[in-house]
Amino acid sequence: MISSWFMLFLLIFASFRLTRLLVYDKITNFLRKPFHEEIEEIEPDGSKQTYIIIKGKGIRRWIGELLSCYWCTGIWCAAILYLGWVFFPTISIYVISILTIAGCASIVETLLSPFLDR
Repeated sequence: MISSWFMLFLLIFASFRLTRLLVYDKITNFLRKPFHEEIEEIEPDGSKQTYIIIKGKGIRRWIGELLSCYWCTGIWCAAILYLGWVFFPTISIYVISILTIAGCASIVETLLSPFLDR
């Protein structure tokens, strides 16, 4: 049996990774595209700035708002992962474990990237 503290650790990092996957990662852009229009503008200093315009009305707009808010999406991701663990522990532990490993690896990459030669 997995201790409750260790499971909390797993759920925290799995939720972190799933949320980033849905809100920011390029690989899931196809999920956001029906709900967001991305506009790139060149700033006076030459940098690019990307802005999101939420599409539609009703449920489409609600989903667009949800997918543009890291905090909102994070609550839903945490709830889905937790409920998966409660009701389908045998299957969900694999998904939670993979997301936890990926989440911790992304944090390590972010912390170490300034020190790595590239």
